[in-house]
Amino acid sequence: MGIGVLFVGFFLLSCVVCVKGVEPKASPTCTFPAVYNFGDSNSDTGGISASFVPIPAPYGEGFFHKPSGRDCDGRLIVDFIAEKLNLPYLSAYLNSLGTNYRHGANFATGGSTIRKQNETIFQYGISPFSLDIQIVQFNQFKARTKQLYEEAKAPHEKSKLPVPEEFSKALYTFDIGQNDLSVGFRKMNFDQIRESMPDILNQLANAVKNIYQQGGRYFWIHNTSPFGCMPVQLFYKHNIPEGYLDQYGCVKDQNVMATEFNKQLKDRVIKLRTELPEAAITYVDVYAAKYALISNTKKEGFVDPMKICCGYHVNDTHIWCGNLGTDNGKDVFGSACENPSQYISWDSVHYAEAANHWVANRILNGSYTDPPTPITQACYRH
Repeated sequence: MGIGVLFVGFFLLSCVVCVKGVEPKASPTCTFPAVYNFGDSNSDTGGISASFVPIPAPYGEGFFHKPSGRDCDGRLIVDFIAEKLNLPYLSAYLNSLGTNYRHGANFATGGSTIRKQNETIFQYGISPFSLDIQIVQFNQFKARTKQLYEEAKAPHEKSKLPVPEEFSKALYTFDIGQNDLSVGFRKMNFDQIRESMPDILNQLANAVKNIYQQGGRYFWIHNTSPFGCMPVQLFYKHNIPEGYLDQYGCVKDQNVMATEFNKQLKDRVIKLRTELPEAAITYVDVYAAKYALISNTKKEGFVDPMKICCGYHVNDTHIWCGNLGTDNGKDVFGSACENPSQYISWDSVHYAEAANHWVANRILNGSYTDPPTPITQACYRH
């Protein structure tokens, strides 16, 4: 397997109650001057591409018309968050070229985990930039940009830097944890995975506390996706036993683990609200939103959720999206389908832009959040 396959192929995408979103009428819209994001490939806007091998075409060509550092044909949920808040798309912290941090920065990298892993990116695609490192990077970013801002003598020197006073007014978003499950499925039994969850979630809570101690007050925390509904889970499966899959083709046991992770995450968020009394913390049920789409694909205008738009997958030959391989002695390219907007799965792991947009519309309006308020009201404590 080539490095390109590893870099893209193993960056796994980084559900409890569905409630109807309610827009508070008495409260004005929150004005977030910036967004700071922490996560994995679900929300990486160029970090892993800047650090290692760039994500190739046809990634990015649907919306950006070129590779954009995203594991998608176009925009990710974090991009729709920026649009909803009338902010520019987030520049990756690790990208040294063409960046603008005036309205936030993105510390997410494909393959990131909450808990640091003793693996290299060349083995299983696990990023060296685990959540604790992303927080260290944020701390350095905050201190360094403050220094540069204060030293700047001309307005144009400050134009791409965050205003120091605005860090306390920014929205801090987290979309990470799925790769911790991925590592668990590879290395542990289910009992061991369950036992690891409190430590993993405490590390996430510590990241939130770090930012809170520095003045951050507004947090938007995604739970993990329905892991068992990624088509890649079935690539090398033969003679699938009865009861292994649910009615939509998802691996039942993996989704049970993801649901347990999300239950514990929600409990930890509730505890955080008492530990950080001045914080407004929103728990976002991405699992429920994505599963709602998966279970209603035809009604919503999508093809079978287990069909893949980009890549070549025939029998036991699997050529990753954007990679060149061989099948029966012939060169084959992992190309994209003609209509990505009809697909949930872009490359068997990551969602296509249309599916990301569908999910974003339903989480950003508060339909799948606790408290059930839209992101434009996420500065209010409930």
